[in-house]
Amino acid sequence: MSTETTHGRTEILHDRTPDDGRLEDRPHDRLPPRARILAAASDLFYRHGIRAVGVEAIAEAARTNKMTLYRHFASKDELVAEYLRRLAGDADAAWHSLETGHPGDARAQLRGWLAMMNDHIADPAARGCALANAAVELPEKDHPARRVIEDHKRGVRDKLAELCRRAGLQQPDLVADGLFALLEGTHVCAQSIGEAGRAFDLVRMGEALIEAHSR
Repeated sequence: MSTETTHGRTEILHDRTPDDGRLEDRPHDRLPPRARILAAASDLFYRHGIRAVGVEAIAEAARTNKMTLYRHFASKDELVAEYLRRLAGDADAAWHSLETGHPGDARAQLRGWLAMMNDHIADPAARGCALANAAVELPEKDHPARRVIEDHKRGVRDKLAELCRRAGLQQPDLVADGLFALLEGTHVCAQSIGEAGRAFDLVRMGEALIEAHSR
């Protein structure tokens, strides 16, 4: 791996280890350039962090060049925003799958969401919530990704509140706040204390909160 220090921070330029996520080792070669760039950036940003990854590393992993990258994305910041926008869209699709899997059953949808989040947290390969990680790395309020992050997080909390109301829970907003805080906190625990944190049972904790506010 080679690195370059710019404005006090180190950026990854090349990463040639066997498990470095280079796209020639993955089934992305037939994707058009924009999709390859986004796929490469998504992998590198999540594994190494947004600030640590330079555009040269992204272009190399996507088997293209910086000129092509900037043709599709006006700046690295815009690429970061699109990366997070895609993740938020995936989360929206997950909500839809819960609705179709448990039509008209808000409590089952809540339980399904808890199980889905618990599986992600327990995954040893996971590095927490990508949007929460990005929020820590990108404190600037004028960064184009900030609105993506904040809108998504508010949307998750609001969706939980809606489901809590439809499930007939007492103090649905309070329960939604609690479930949201449990999720965010458990993500942090999984990253900060490793296996012990990943063993936290979000399902049991969340269901205990739901049961405590059931009528």
